[in-house]
Amino acid sequence: MVADDASLVRRCLRNDPAAVRALVERLQGAVYGLCVRLLGHRHDAEDVTQEVFLRVFRSLRRWDAARPLQPWVLGIAANRCRTWLSRKARRPEPVDHLDDTAADPQGGAPGADDAPELARELARALADLRPDYRTAFVLFHERGQSYEAIAAALRRPVGTVKTWLHRARLEVLDALRRRGMVDPDTADELRMKKAD
Repeated sequence: MVADDASLVRRCLRNDPAAVRALVERLQGAVYGLCVRLLGHRHDAEDVTQEVFLRVFRSLRRWDAARPLQPWVLGIAANRCRTWLSRKARRPEPVDHLDDTAADPQGGAPGADDAPELARELARALADLRPDYRTAFVLFHERGQSYEAIAAALRRPVGTVKTWLHRARLEVLDALRRRGMVDPDTADELRMKKAD
C-alpha cells in the first residue's frame, strides 16, 4: 500500500487532476468521519475536512514515502480539529444547541429501544473526554486504526496511545454508569477486567 501511496503522491505533485481526485476520494471518508466525531457537528466537519485537504496538498512534499499516507493525513485532521475547537471555544455560538435537539423519531415511549439514547449518551461521554483521549478513542474504535497508525498520526509513542485509550474507555464507562446507561455492577466488573 505504501508503494501505491507513493505513486499517487508523485502524480499529485505533478498536478495530475485524476490523482488529486483519487487521493481525496480514497481518504475523505476517514477524514470526514474523524472530524465529525471530534467536532460533533457535520457543518464544522465539512469545513475542517476541506481545510485538511488543503493542508495535505500544501504539505505533500514533506510526507515520508516510507510510511503509509492515511495515518499522516489523519494526524493533520486531528490537529486541524484541535485548532478548530480551540478557536470555537474563544467565540461560542449561541445556537449550537439547536443541532442537538432533534425530535426522537420513536417518541421516547417507555420500553422503546435504548440504542438512540445510548448513542446520545456515548456522544456526550466522548465530548467530555480530553481531546487527546477522544482522538485516540475515535481512531481506534470507530476508524479501526491500529495502535501504531494512531501513534504515527498523533506523533506519540505507542505506549502513550495505549494509555490514552485505556483512560478514555474508563472515563466513558464511568460517564455511562453515572448517567444510568450501564449497570454499576457491570461497570465494576468491566473495570476489574481492564485492570488485569
